[in-house]
Amino acid sequence: LGSSLVKYGDFLPDALEDLFRSLAVCILQNHPKLIPTDSSYLIGGAEKVFERIREEIAAFNQATPKIPLSISVGMATTDDPEMSTRDLFKEADNNMYRQKLLSNSSARSAIVQALMTALEARDFITEGHADRMHHLAVRLGQNLGLSDRSLADLHLLARFHDIGKVGIPDRILFKAGPLTPDERAEMQRHCEIGHRIAFTAPDLVPIAGLILKHHEWWNGKGYPLGLNGHDIPLECRLLAIVDAYDAMTNDRPYRKAMAHDEALTELHRCAGIQFDPDLTAAFIKQVTENGRSNLDG
Repeated sequence: LGSSLVKYGDFLPDALEDLFRSLAVCILQNHPKLIPTDSSYLIGGAEKVFERIREEIAAFNQATPKIPLSISVGMATTDDPEMSTRDLFKEADNNMYRQKLLSNSSARSAIVQALMTALEARDFITEGHADRMHHLAVRLGQNLGLSDRSLADLHLLARFHDIGKVGIPDRILFKAGPLTPDERAEMQRHCEIGHRIAFTAPDLVPIAGLILKHHEWWNGKGYPLGLNGHDIPLECRLLAIVDAYDAMTNDRPYRKAMAHDEALTELHRCAGIQFDPDLTAAFIKQVTENGRSNLDG
């Protein structure tokens, strides 16, 4: 890859040529460290290469602001001898699309953002919800030491988990009272609708499964698949807690917002039933020790 960058740099304008040569040098200098003699060092070395690439891009943009360069990178490493090169490249490609959507550098992300804008315009329940969810979930994930990949997925899931609500009728979304069993069943379809939408937007394909599973319960009584315990993806288990907290501490058509302490009491009561008990304890401990401001910004 490094040699190719040097080769193709010869056909670029001087500024871009310098950038590509810098990237090539970065990759070539780190390449010996990427020889898979130690899987943990392999992963760290790859992350170092990509961090250097981002630094070179930032330096280039600062030096040449009139022609800023945008780049999204995706990496994947494995120590599993059974994993094919094809699957490894697919994972790297998926990671690149995550970065594109997070940075809004993909033209396709505009379609997804338009869907979210349409949802917020017609459904006041979710106004500001995605932004709050993003902050709460990612902050908690960082404090729990989640991997960069999990944080990227959590970032997207927090923002787009309810995208399937574009397919739910207003008579249900805006209903002031409790839903009937039939209405509740229709509302629950938003997970499957969101799952299908995600598969039509390449940038969201990596989190399509998470969108489908974000209302599963720890005890197996959630929907739509009835998963339980650690069969529920970590990102979904974490999101469920902060989603419930945000829902309880903000007004809904059928009730006023709960007080902060009341919401924490309810989370504690539902730990081991609806929520992962360990993640719930971590969330409550964090808020209790550091204050709500540690999560709210």
